[in-house]
Amino acid sequence: MTTRPTLTRPTLTRPILTSPALNTPGTAPADGMPAPARYWAYATIVIGLALAVLDATVANVALPTIAQDFAVSPARSIEIVSAYQLIIVVLLLPLAALGDIYGYRRVYLAGICVFTLASLACALSGSLDTLTAARILQGVGAAGIMSVNTALVRYIFPQSGLGRAIGFNALTVAVSSTIGPSFASAMLAVASWHWLFAINVPLGVVALMVGWRSLPESSHSGQRFDVLSAILTAIGLGLLIITINAAAHGVGIGVICLMVAVGVAALALAVRRQARTPAPLLPVDLLRIPIFALSIGTSICSFTAQMLAFVALPFLLETGFGYHATEVGFLIMPWPLAVAIAAPISGWLSDKFPAAILGLAGLAALAAGLVLLATLPPHPGIFQIAWRMALCGAGFGLFQSPNNRTMITSAPKSRTGAASGMLGTARLLGQATGAALVALLLAHIPAHGAVTALVAAAGFAGVAAILSILRLA
Repeated sequence: MTTRPTLTRPTLTRPILTSPALNTPGTAPADGMPAPARYWAYATIVIGLALAVLDATVANVALPTIAQDFAVSPARSIEIVSAYQLIIVVLLLPLAALGDIYGYRRVYLAGICVFTLASLACALSGSLDTLTAARILQGVGAAGIMSVNTALVRYIFPQSGLGRAIGFNALTVAVSSTIGPSFASAMLAVASWHWLFAINVPLGVVALMVGWRSLPESSHSGQRFDVLSAILTAIGLGLLIITINAAAHGVGIGVICLMVAVGVAALALAVRRQARTPAPLLPVDLLRIPIFALSIGTSICSFTAQMLAFVALPFLLETGFGYHATEVGFLIMPWPLAVAIAAPISGWLSDKFPAAILGLAGLAALAAGLVLLATLPPHPGIFQIAWRMALCGAGFGLFQSPNNRTMITSAPKSRTGAASGMLGTARLLGQATGAALVALLLAHIPAHGAVTALVAAAGFAGVAAILSILRLA
């Protein structure tokens, strides 16, 4: 008897639908995210970065109003700016390390959440002390945003488009820096200073909601977070920044030497403690990579040059050339506008040409522009100033995106957070050094301090150009 074969009906299972924007925790996209999802994820990066940069610029403009409102001296009102900047410096590397351990997505979203809540606290502050405390908390959130934003870009975009994405990051910073003072002035004309912080709240909520659904997971190192090393690193970097500022304001040599000794000792202990750690919080392992170390040096020197110029130029234009204070901002504006134009273009070029060549060309243009500004005639016209500013900005924009791309891609992917943290730390160290040097020059040679600062800025840009071309080796 022949048996008929049994026909089994295939089991139909509903396919599991997962958003391409989201990944299983602990896993990472192989080479970026698919096209529709990556733009939502990158929108969160842009909003967060713009909030952190805008908040730094608008607070400067509001200082006189805040001092008057709280009946405090202008010098004391600066606490809300210095506290914000200092807390970002000391937390960038520890939060970047947390990103390597627990994922960049978590650190970034936590940063936006803290920044948004702190912005609400700033808007509701009724005294300078409470405002300063809220600004410190806001700096914690900004550090979370800045420490891993570039690391996330590496997971959002494919390798072939990474340069363009980093170029748009630079564009975001440049545009935010450009419109920040004008936005703050317009807001103060129709509302109180509280609204400068309150406007961050709805934008932060939007960034948090979009980021929660769209930001990708990254690989996790699985290491334990070294709290003692984080404290030592924060003490060392914090004292370094404080010492630079103290030297600029005439603090005694004995106090300065003590702060330097304590800061260096703290950093040395942090390095020694993590000497055998495969992923140290203070990323000395990355500094052993020659191209990464040269890129860090290039970044520090270039941002020192830029800040020397940005702080010195208002004194030169107003005191030296007789322009009104309201005209100075418009005269400097071609610089950040040129950065905004050049940064995306250089980002696209960095996907095709060596960063060493692009950096050399950009930094040479920056140095030339600074020399031309330092040698302006006694009564320069607006056009004479504007095209020199634009040359400096175009040079800086041409250098910045390729240099940032090299810093990120020269690090192993598991150490992208540390590289992102070092990127921000190098920028802030350069800016602090540049501002302090201008203060020193203006204090000791007030008649020629601004011009001397521009010459020094050209020198730093030249050193940065040399470091950049050394990367070809």
